[in-house]
Amino acid sequence: MDITKMRAVQGPLKERYKKDPETARIRSRAEAILDLDDISCRVETNIGVESVGLHKSTGGDGSKACSADMLLEALAGCAGVTLKAVATSMRLNIDHAKVMAKGIWDARGTLAVDRDAPVGLTQVELRFEIDSGDDPKKIERLIELTERYCVVYQTLANPPALSSQLKIV
Repeated sequence: MDITKMRAVQGPLKERYKKDPETARIRSRAEAILDLDDISCRVETNIGVESVGLHKSTGGDGSKACSADMLLEALAGCAGVTLKAVATSMRLNIDHAKVMAKGIWDARGTLAVDRDAPVGLTQVELRFEIDSGDDPKKIERLIELTERYCVVYQTLANPPALSSQLKIV
């Protein structure tokens, strides 16, 4: 998509959001249905159903998606899309780009092997590899803006209030 098409698509949205900020508050949702015959669940996505299970390091066989990997995939995907949108807006020429997200988590925590071991990702690294003939300062600015406008990056950098509810049916 070039800048003209992007502005044609995003322009009316930006105007609507300026006039009525409440319309910019997007409600996202995900739902997992447990598989009662396995330690796994099914998560509906926009493009189909994803089967999610235990990571190999916690007893899975590797045939199902791992939630921690899915979080990193969401980060890499969101940063990649944001990078392309910002590069388009800045009129930068990108010959090739790759975005990689890496994380570290301790299986002892999630398996309750060690009460002091953390549960969850304790380190996340986002790496950008960009091939461009543009000024390196502009590419550095591209990365700054990508980090600023990437929803998943900002969610991890500034965690939202988290709550849970129970409904017994």
